[in-house]
Amino acid sequence: MSFKKNKNKTFTFSVIASPARGGAKQSLSKGLLRRSAPRNDKNIKDIKEKIILTHRTIHKLTFNDQGLIPAIIQDYQSKEVLMLAYMNLESIKRTIKLGKTCFWSRSRQEYWVKGMTSGHFQFVKGIYYDCDCDTILIKVRQIGAACHTMKRSCFYRKIKR
Repeated sequence: MSFKKNKNKTFTFSVIASPARGGAKQSLSKGLLRRSAPRNDKNIKDIKEKIILTHRTIHKLTFNDQGLIPAIIQDYQSKEVLMLAYMNLESIKRTIKLGKTCFWSRSRQEYWVKGMTSGHFQFVKGIYYDCDCDTILIKVRQIGAACHTMKRSCFYRKIKR
């Protein structure tokens, strides 16, 4: 994966995408990231694509008074919601650069990459924002448990009626 910041203050990096799921041909106008890729990809299983985070997109996002935005983490295949954490602009940039989720810890006041101590990494497959521009959805390939309790999801408890 490569990452660079160009003169227009956009952030570009390359990833591998599968055209079988809509891949690089699909424009993510409602997503956080804009995609571009070669047009002749019909017989290629995995293609390289560029994803660009623009200043225009960043200015659409609504961060709270502490400069944070909630990020919902979802398994990209099963669609299971795995966890919720908070990000600021820098952690979004770090997530894009690393290809792994990076969050801001409100209690420790520091950045943390999910899986750095546990080995339970979250590899980013897509980043989206909601219609109100105040929540991010990150689709990931989860390695191991997402929850600190060693459960796959932090949402394993149900409120009874």
